[in-house]
Amino acid sequence: MPEKKRREEVLKEAWIGDAVLCLYAREKILREDGCLDGEKYTRMTSNRFLACIGEPSEVEAGIGRVFERDGLKAAYLHIEQQVIPLFERQEQKYLKKHGLLSRHDARQARSAAPSASTLSCE
Repeated sequence: MPEKKRREEVLKEAWIGDAVLCLYAREKILREDGCLDGEKYTRMTSNRFLACIGEPSEVEAGIGRVFERDGLKAAYLHIEQQVIPLFERQEQKYLKKHGLLSRHDARQARSAAPSASTLSCE
């Protein structure tokens, strides 16, 4: 496939993958934090964050391909396996850096995902 055509296809897949990632992020934040947190949402879905995993459009395209092939549940599982582990590590560092995570919470966070009791929704 010519490079230009391939890039167009990746961008189409990424457009769908971006939508799935955005929905996943919003649901996760509401479920775990119990409130709207636009800053956390941005940290989870930004191209800057996705670039830590790979080229952002390629990362989103991968999500889009899984969604198109296997549905929303499979796409969410893909996100949980490919995106969330790095996000949770980076989020713990962010919370600690900004004084939102105590040392006790930091130790707990290493062995468990963040919970509503350790996160602030300011």
